[in-house]
Amino acid sequence: METFETLARTEFAPKHTYLNTASNGLLPTRTLTALDRAARMRAEGIPLGPLYDDVEAVRAAIARLTGTPVERVASGASVAEFGALIAASLPPGAEVLTAEADFASLVNPFHVRGDLKVRAVPLERLAESVRPETDLVAVSVVQSADGRIADLPAVREASRAHDARVYVDASQSTGWLPLDPGTYDFLATVTFKWLMGPHGAAFFVVPEDLGGLPPLLAGWVAGEVPWDSCYGPVEELAHSARRYDISPALFAHTGLRASLELVEELGVPAVHAHNTALADRFRAGLHSLGHEPVPAPGSAIVSVPGLGGHQPGLSAAGIEVSDRAGNLRAAFHLYNTPADVDRLLDALSA
Repeated sequence: METFETLARTEFAPKHTYLNTASNGLLPTRTLTALDRAARMRAEGIPLGPLYDDVEAVRAAIARLTGTPVERVASGASVAEFGALIAASLPPGAEVLTAEADFASLVNPFHVRGDLKVRAVPLERLAESVRPETDLVAVSVVQSADGRIADLPAVREASRAHDARVYVDASQSTGWLPLDPGTYDFLATVTFKWLMGPHGAAFFVVPEDLGGLPPLLAGWVAGEVPWDSCYGPVEELAHSARRYDISPALFAHTGLRASLELVEELGVPAVHAHNTALADRFRAGLHSLGHEPVPAPGSAIVSVPGLGGHQPGLSAAGIEVSDRAGNLRAAFHLYNTPADVDRLLDALSA
């Protein structure tokens, strides 16, 4: 069996020092091969049935990665799409508790309803801020801006005490951070970051009772028998979370299938250990340079206040990071090495 490092070198050949997975993950070589094969099928008029099989293979892989039954997994295109379904299910005046400055795709669907009470508190106070009036807690597992990790067990405990449900955005965690499925009711995630898939696919995990969500986006693929549901009203919606599916971006799912096979070959625990070791190396180096990153223990994302302005110069030097609200954000993933960390530190010390 190939070692972690050997497999990573086989699958990736970045032209630069790439430390920006929190924006977009790199595509593995096997994913490029799968995308090329799918595009040639389309160009040559070959029936696309196998690409629909890829959608179901990906759904099953997402179920394994999230530790949930496949019947609870829906396929779509964006986190906001799924949040809108949850927002539509809430009664007027319902209270939604969020973390301050969380990602817009998570929180905005609740704001645009117009008749919900959306309350934002500091992330570290989220659990203690759940109250009897709270109907839903919505929070990113890992904050996009600075890598802080939500205390989901505490949030879950507080929510259960007040009969509130928990909705998490796992876009910045799925693929590297192990997650207990018992800590949430709803989960949404994009797949072009840490799961290293093409843009165009997102997934949604719902409770066993489907959460009472209205299937507002239901088209033919949401039917219990999709190919018998192409014309007129869908007579029988899928009995599973598939009733929340939208027509799939086939190429995205085909590429994603290959990427997820790599994630599962390596294993999330191994990816987690690799990523966090690199992040800790960067934090230690920052301290030696006199910089204090945002406290985010255990995170693969490191955000450094006041250094965001270095991003253009770093990019020009072949080091890709992000500028988020004035902070320099570096994100470490399986294709990164200690040499990548040291190159960034050397550039910041110059």
